[in-house]
Amino acid sequence: MRFAIHFSIAMTKIVTIVPAAGGGARMGDALPKQYRGLNGVPMIFHTLAAFGGVSRVSNIIVVINADDRHWDDLFASHVAAWKDKIRVARVGGATRGESVLNGLRGIADLVADDDWIMVHDAARPCIRGELIERFLDELTNDQVGGLLALPVADTLKLADDGQRVRRTVDRTNLWRAQTPQMFRYQLLCEALSTMPNATDEAEAMEALGYAAKLVAGDSANIKVTYASDVKLAEIILRGK
Repeated sequence: MRFAIHFSIAMTKIVTIVPAAGGGARMGDALPKQYRGLNGVPMIFHTLAAFGGVSRVSNIIVVINADDRHWDDLFASHVAAWKDKIRVARVGGATRGESVLNGLRGIADLVADDDWIMVHDAARPCIRGELIERFLDELTNDQVGGLLALPVADTLKLADDGQRVRRTVDRTNLWRAQTPQMFRYQLLCEALSTMPNATDEAEAMEALGYAAKLVAGDSANIKVTYASDVKLAEIILRGK
């Protein structure tokens, strides 16, 4: 395990990157899922509102595709106090990691090497401001950074190619990764440059030898992936 570089924690900035360049093919909808309505509001705006309401977040970088035809109209139609924090980067890549890395490279003028970068999925609209605040409280003085995650509670089965159980997997010390995930700007750029196809930022940091801290998340912080997830997200958001 690599030891983290020592950073000064004084006056560090916190910037959120929201990769939103996906097409949402698994939703079975022509409209990219980040723009699909949840309780009458586009999904991504629920996400942005949560981070926009956290005073410690100075900027929110939304990474979209260069040919995105939806963002401008939807953004113009929503009035919110947090809109001044938004910077749009039309540099979406073929993968999530590529989109995040392109977004990072585009804000070199905005951040210092030791500033914090939080990355959060646009399709996790149920994140609560209080959870973000607690996440920041736990990681602000950390030298590596970390991610929200939940210990695996269900029994896990390893399947064979015929979808029959090969064996039961020991779930001890297994966690389900969520977002946000937060790391220092310089290290995250290096990590994603080294492993651009990482499934998340924590995996890219692992490739550099850094161990991210696991911060207990929330089961309500779901990722909307399939059409069946939409109703659940709406119920959770009504509860907020």
